[in-house]
Amino acid sequence: MKGHRRMSATTRSYLHEFLHTELADVVGEENVSTSESDKIAYSCDYFWIPELWADRGCRSPQPDFVVHPRTAEEVARICRIANSYKIPLTAWGGGSGSQGGALPIHGGIVLDTKKLNRVLAIDKASLTVTAETGIIMQHLEWALEQEGFSTMHIPASIGCATLGGFLAHRGTGVLSTKYGKIEDMIMSLEAVLPDGTIIETLPVPRHASGPDLNQLFLGSEGTLGVMTKATLKIHPLPEVRRFHAFVFPDLHSGLEAGRQIMARRLRPSVIRLYDEAETRRLIRRVLGIEKEGAYLVFGFDGDSDMVDLELGKALAICRALPHEDLGPKLGEDWWEHRYDFFFPNHMFHLPQAFGTLDTVATFANIEKVYRAMKGVIEDQFPMARYIGHFSHWYEWGCMLYARFIVDAPPEDPHEAAQLYNRIWDTCLRAAMREGGLLNEHHGIGLKLGRLMRELYGPAYGILEKIKRSLDPNNLMNPGKMGFETYR
Repeated sequence: MKGHRRMSATTRSYLHEFLHTELADVVGEENVSTSESDKIAYSCDYFWIPELWADRGCRSPQPDFVVHPRTAEEVARICRIANSYKIPLTAWGGGSGSQGGALPIHGGIVLDTKKLNRVLAIDKASLTVTAETGIIMQHLEWALEQEGFSTMHIPASIGCATLGGFLAHRGTGVLSTKYGKIEDMIMSLEAVLPDGTIIETLPVPRHASGPDLNQLFLGSEGTLGVMTKATLKIHPLPEVRRFHAFVFPDLHSGLEAGRQIMARRLRPSVIRLYDEAETRRLIRRVLGIEKEGAYLVFGFDGDSDMVDLELGKALAICRALPHEDLGPKLGEDWWEHRYDFFFPNHMFHLPQAFGTLDTVATFANIEKVYRAMKGVIEDQFPMARYIGHFSHWYEWGCMLYARFIVDAPPEDPHEAAQLYNRIWDTCLRAAMREGGLLNEHHGIGLKLGRLMRELYGPAYGILEKIKRSLDPNNLMNPGKMGFETYR
């Protein structure tokens, strides 16, 4: 067996038994599965194409083994086994990714991290929590809330996604405008390298002791190693949360209101602006608000006096622009129903083809990005609809959560997949031409890897060198993020 050549059927059958024995020796027989049902379960995530494949009776690539380690040491031993046999290893958290980032497209070992699920320490003096990365984020939040704290990382996937998944894909929660993305919350990491070495980054992220190694692993999607433990910042639960909603006559006015709020360096915990189409469709269905225009909601949290002060200044900004003031109640309704947008009967579902074209750009470019993708859909894909909202606002710009929906995609799964990929490629290339970046918080995975070289240009070669240096056998989640596929 040389290099990365796949095993012959005969050799594979022999090696399968050896591998099974070695993996069971590490984690116990009960934590190694080769059952057909588990292989199927770990061959599909929230990426639309494998969902379509399953719906149409097509077979997706499956792992050879599903392994459930309980410690970083067990993860290290599994990595060494994978390198010894030269077989791929794919880390798996909650399976809630939408980019195919955890799909075992070359078989091999799926390493399910969910038994690495302990809260190890809550440091009330330093306002940090240390936990293993396989913990479901909601479970971490419940543990912190009992002590009067929160990570303030509460995305729609909080009930099913793991801490490690958020770290691997640079996840963003609802309250990111004030509290930041997951990479802003991280203090330090423990990671297992592809050769089985266990490392810990420096205990605080603010130092001048060379580059911050945290940033090497954040967003790496299991291609450079497996993160097994993390220390995060935490925050006291706020005294109050207050919301307010407006409808602006058009998207441009709503964007200007949000931009001015951020330019004044106010600190809303959340801002959401829905375009006219999404206001007409989803805001009406979920919140019962029958208005034409662009729906804007924002909220502030913290000490009551500070919240009142900042909220008052934000209200003054909005009221100086053409608007309809919907008041606090219709803002609070949004907060109460914020996750309903992602669940039946409001989320899109098969047989529809749908995708979330999330991009991020500066305020100078974000509206141009929106209109460029909208123009692509209207001009080149008349079978599709386009809606979007703007979330995760920063002082320099914001994220566009745009969606395309094809209500009647081709019946043939191959034709449907080709159409799906063409829409993605054409829309995102249009976005990049206007200064938008691929994605903001869902990762790159399999779905967008082919565009990474275009996005980074010559700098992508640096990422490839890092990958080859840490994973010379190209076994860690190969074929993702545009990296070389397994051979």
